[in-house]
Amino acid sequence: MFKDLYTSGEYLEKNPAWHVEESPWKAKQILRMLAQSHLHPQTVCEVGCGVGEILKQLQDRMDDNCMFWGYDISPQAIEFARERENERLHFKLADITREKGVAFDMILVIDVLEHLENYFSFLRDLKSKGEYKILHIPLDLSVQMVFRRNGLLEVRKTYGHIHYFTKELALQMLKESGYEVLDYFYTSSSIELPTHELRNKLMRLPRQLAFAVQRDLAARILGGSRLLILAK
Repeated sequence: MFKDLYTSGEYLEKNPAWHVEESPWKAKQILRMLAQSHLHPQTVCEVGCGVGEILKQLQDRMDDNCMFWGYDISPQAIEFARERENERLHFKLADITREKGVAFDMILVIDVLEHLENYFSFLRDLKSKGEYKILHIPLDLSVQMVFRRNGLLEVRKTYGHIHYFTKELALQMLKESGYEVLDYFYTSSSIELPTHELRNKLMRLPRQLAFAVQRDLAARILGGSRLLILAK
């Protein structure tokens, strides 16, 4: 049932831009992690690549010898992604966990796990397909989100999130799936990117102030945070 949301075209109807507007910002976070960890991958794969704009942004900013592959199960997303293809950037309509004989220096899992019916099986199946993984996970579980009667239901209906995390739950999930967490940091599109939603506009200043004081507490209480994790 959950998989049908992405293969039937329903997700595209709800999110016609497929979050392209966030792609430069997401690429910036990935590049920050690569830089601070002194990693220079020559093969990069994004799982759940959507329309491929994150990979295109990375290709424009990384080593000219680096090769990029994007996988997605949505035929609609891959159709758009193929408009971005070139000699170093390729896309495939497939479930990477069922692919044989593929291996990459770096695998990106950007805002994907919260959509998967069984993320533990996915993570275990993915582990052998790349040396390093960078994962981006929304931290939907916060005091303000739970306090709102339909907060989590709105996220579920609009964005298809069926699992909800705190920082601690996200890190524990990876450890229980056999991963070694090497590094992580908070990201916050709710502070750094423009928004048209009145609620997010009103929350921007309180979040900025709270983040400046104590990021863990700000994420737990006010929400609007995600976690970028480097693991292997």
